[in-house]
Amino acid sequence: MTPQSPGYDDLDAHLDKLAAAGLLHVIERPIDKDREMHPLVRWQYRGGIPESGRKAFLFSNVTDAKGRSYPGAKVAIGALAATPRIYAMGMGKPEADIGETWLAAMAAPIAPKEVASAPCQEIVLTGDDLLGEGKGLDALPIPISTPGYDTAPYFTAALWATRDPDSGIQNLGLYRGNLKASNRVVVMMERATLAGGGVHWRKYKALGQKMPVAVVLGAPPIVAFTGPQKLPLDTDELTVAGGLAGAPIEVVRCKTVDLLVPAQAQVIVEGFIDTDSLEPEGPFGESHGYMALEEYNFSMTVTAITRRTNYTIASIISQVTPCESSVIKKVAYEPLYLNHLRNTLNIKGVTRVSMHEPLTNLRRFLFIVIAKGTPNTEVWRALLGTASFTPAIGKFCIAIDEDIDPENTDQVLWAMAYRSNPVTDTHVVPNRGKGHGPALPGGAIDSTMLIDATAKGDLPPVALPKKEFMDRARALWEELGLPALTPESPWSGYSLGDWSPEWDACAARATAGDWLANGRRSAAHVSTTAKPQDPARGIVLDPA
Repeated sequence: MTPQSPGYDDLDAHLDKLAAAGLLHVIERPIDKDREMHPLVRWQYRGGIPESGRKAFLFSNVTDAKGRSYPGAKVAIGALAATPRIYAMGMGKPEADIGETWLAAMAAPIAPKEVASAPCQEIVLTGDDLLGEGKGLDALPIPISTPGYDTAPYFTAALWATRDPDSGIQNLGLYRGNLKASNRVVVMMERATLAGGGVHWRKYKALGQKMPVAVVLGAPPIVAFTGPQKLPLDTDELTVAGGLAGAPIEVVRCKTVDLLVPAQAQVIVEGFIDTDSLEPEGPFGESHGYMALEEYNFSMTVTAITRRTNYTIASIISQVTPCESSVIKKVAYEPLYLNHLRNTLNIKGVTRVSMHEPLTNLRRFLFIVIAKGTPNTEVWRALLGTASFTPAIGKFCIAIDEDIDPENTDQVLWAMAYRSNPVTDTHVVPNRGKGHGPALPGGAIDSTMLIDATAKGDLPPVALPKKEFMDRARALWEELGLPALTPESPWSGYSLGDWSPEWDACAARATAGDWLANGRRSAAHVSTTAKPQDPARGIVLDPA
């Protein structure tokens, strides 16, 4: 067996670190992978548990609907990205450094290192060992993700390795895989976003050849993270993974196809994808929150399965967001968008990009946080740059001010309600692809709406008590033994520019019990010409 590579953890070492950090539920009782496993983990996301309380799950006693067991096999769910903290542990970096780590790795990739033997090839199964019930794919504990709707177990955390027949460059893509037989699986390589595997398939089809493919199950986390990342089409994800690790990723050549795969992976499924015909795939519960209905996709015939003697299958919890599928993208995509706007497009007023996660799954709503004083022309450049950065992401792009928390949808709606005028502050861009999700009735071509919900000038203060009074009240709350508080922003008032020292002084007199002096002040400025609700500005503070 090849010793553990320096610079990065395999999945087992990563799970050990999660356990040590108190971030792993180890479930030792029998759990049915077909009916119980994913629903159990799903409650972590639909049961009111805050993100900070979510953990990874490791199932060590896996069964199926027929009562079969899987000796030597475990299933991990949430181990890659149940939370940003778990993702950061897989990267070996603090959460705050994730964005810069990605940018540095893409700028300085490190080529993989080929080895002669590997843990992922301790056991090699070919020929008759792949055929029949309980053999081949049917011997692997692959869960059903959406019991009651999915038609089969699915690969959800699998990296599909293919090679461009023209350039020879490999690609690793994260695609869903519908198990069909002990030696057959159908994969969806999304056409709309130019998935690398799909591009390669078209080239092999033009050559009249089957496409060699290798499916990596249980990759080292630092390799697994490259699959869903938005990398340029002709980039070998293994080189970027090396950049992330700061060391070459050890790879081994497959047994029946000419592809290189991570040596420290858990399981490798090798084979060829037919380029003459397509097979129905699905339905499958997707991360846009709807069932992906049955459609024609790429059929792979398995020629070998290699694995460790004792192995762990990684499965991603997906479907309605938030989920692991959305977290693994959110923490990586947002820094790339920010870098694109600030450094590529040179828009210095952009301070943050946030992708809305609950239910909408990142792609539909993007919030761009803009610094106060940024020219309106730059706000619109930021909106247009966000909408055009990658295909199928950014149906609604909304610019907001720094006092608006983009993670709080109520605050974004508040900004839209009071800081934007639909006539002047919205723009619709046509000819956007339908992207990831059910097709809109009435047409395949979608559009993008850009909304400038930034303040166009000064606004009155936020109508909550000032911080000093809220702090005092919170201390009193705790002294009284009232229920524990989890403050929601905004929890105190603050100025947005349209306020005067005179009004501050009047408010101070009121909190000092001298409100009668404010009444004498207003009585001294009675007007016989003002109309109801005319502004009363410029009134000086009269002596008490």
